[in-house]
Amino acid sequence: MFDKSANEAGPVSFGERLANSDVFAALFRDGMALVEETASYLDGPGRTESKKLERSAALAYATESMRLTTRLMQLASWLLLHRAVKEGEMSLAQANKEKAKVKLSSVRASDDDAVKLLPVKLQELIARSSQLEIKVRRLDATIHAASAPTMQPIGNPVERQMGLLKAAFEQDAI
Repeated sequence: MFDKSANEAGPVSFGERLANSDVFAALFRDGMALVEETASYLDGPGRTESKKLERSAALAYATESMRLTTRLMQLASWLLLHRAVKEGEMSLAQANKEKAKVKLSSVRASDDDAVKLLPVKLQELIARSSQLEIKVRRLDATIHAASAPTMQPIGNPVERQMGLLKAAFEQDAI
C-alpha cells in the first residue's frame, strides 16, 4: 500500500512543515493585505492628509512613511520567499540562502515623538507593521532554527573541555 515504511521516509523537517502550516497561511494573508492597505492609503487619503500637515509633521510623515514602506517590502519579500517553499517552488534550504538578502532588521524603529504628529491611520499602519514584523521574525527564527544543521562534537567533548580549562589556567600562570 505504501512505498516506504515510516523508518525509510527519513526525518520530517519541522521548518518545512511550519512553512506549510495554517499559521504561515494566515500570516501571509494578513501581511499581503497590510501591504495593499498601506499602498492604498499612502496613494490616496494619506497623500491628502500629508499636504495639510505643518512642516515638522510633514517631515515626520515623509520619514515614517518611507520606513513603513521599506519595512513592508522586506516583510513581503520574506513572505513571498516562504510561500515559494510552501508551493514547492524551492526548498527550505534554498529559502534559507535567499533570505539573507531580506533584511528584517534593516529598518530603524519609528521615532515615538514623530509618530505622534502623524495622522491616526498612518500611526495605526505603523503599529500593525511592527506587530507583523515581530510575528515574521518569530516564525523565521522557528523555521530556520529547525532547519539549521546541528553541530556534532568532534572527538571526546570532555577532552575538549579539559583542554580549554588547561589553556585558561596556563595563560593565567604566564
